[in-house]
Amino acid sequence: MRSPGRQTLPAQILPSPIRSVLNGERPSYRAARDGGGPETLIASYNVHKCVGTDKRFDPARIAEVIAEIGPDVMALQEADQRFGDRAGLLDLHWLERQCGLVAVPVRAHTRLCHGWHGNVILFKAGAVADIHQIRLPGVEPRGALVVDLDLEAGPLRIIAAHLGLLRRSRAQQAEAILAAMERRTERPTLLMGDLNEWRLGQRSSLLRLDPSFGPLTPALPSFPSRFPMFALDRILANPAAMITSIEVHDSRLARVASDHLPIKARIDLTHARPAAAAAPLAA
Repeated sequence: MRSPGRQTLPAQILPSPIRSVLNGERPSYRAARDGGGPETLIASYNVHKCVGTDKRFDPARIAEVIAEIGPDVMALQEADQRFGDRAGLLDLHWLERQCGLVAVPVRAHTRLCHGWHGNVILFKAGAVADIHQIRLPGVEPRGALVVDLDLEAGPLRIIAAHLGLLRRSRAQQAEAILAAMERRTERPTLLMGDLNEWRLGQRSSLLRLDPSFGPLTPALPSFPSRFPMFALDRILANPAAMITSIEVHDSRLARVASDHLPIKARIDLTHARPAAAAAPLAA
């Protein structure tokens, strides 16, 4: 029996992310068209320095979540210690043996780093054509890792980034990424990572990306992992049509391994190749 004077909020007035979690829903996006060729599985994961929601440091759990996903290409954030010798936190040899994933080599802060400002790109089969590291503006030290891959499915550029906590910094960092891309040859491109932006309207710091990576795909809640309400992790594409589906990887292990859930997308590079020339990287 309901206590006198206590009222329950009607479910319809709750924000949609909260309703989805309470109803056990797993939001996803699928393009209206069918892919024209073999699809490539892409994923992004903020591993939270391998500290789970139970406050336990356990790199092996992160590796197991990556194995659950089985990606062809993956971007990781917070894969290095932030201070001191900035040592890498994952067993890259295990990931290569068990998942076939190889880390793209970078000019790191120290010899112990896995990546650039904690950003790591892993890929399964293909070759690295070019690597470019960007220092991003803002109050916090941030960076973006730009890698051109020649995959079996076709050429692909990955921009892996972890944007700042401040809205103004995120806007400046989006501008810096676009400015860097203006100086590079065109190629189908994915911008992926923890973009730290939950706003979707005119106040969103990602709005500047829309001319190059729009229309932006639906935002899927990935944070916090135990009760995901905020779409901080994104995968954006140029041309946008090469993404055929996006979903959050919401497994029992993923909910405890990090405070973020991984996000994964399937892309069709055969569809992207003829459209890339018509979709400039910056307006």
